[in-house]
Amino acid sequence: MQTTTSHFGLHYMLDGYGADLNRLKDKVALKQILDTLPQKIGMHPISDPVVVEVGEKNKKDPGGISGFIMIAESHISFHTFPNRGFVTIDVYTCNDSLDTDALTKEFSNYFLFKETEVQLIKRAKKYPVENIQ
Repeated sequence: MQTTTSHFGLHYMLDGYGADLNRLKDKVALKQILDTLPQKIGMHPISDPVVVEVGEKNKKDPGGISGFIMIAESHISFHTFPNRGFVTIDVYTCNDSLDTDALTKEFSNYFLFKETEVQLIKRAKKYPVENIQ
């Protein structure tokens, strides 16, 4: 029996450079982003957002704020590095499409990036389209 497969979902990754210092360290505003973004992009939160301040870990990681929210479709997370003007953002979804331009605009409008790098990866390209067990 041959199993038909498809990709499971999409993983959007944004690296933002030259971001506004105050916005990178505003825990209240960062939590608000996680609170409102799922609905804006047609997804469904299944947990409250978690936002925590993380201290310096090593020369590469001078500390910042990390945030996460589980959504029915997977998760949204970020890690800010205020002293570096940098943030890394992930949106992972089991949906077959994702408006990456709208996401990039949403994050750029908040963080005021000078430059971004965006990647979109299809995940689990051999995901079975039917139950196999």
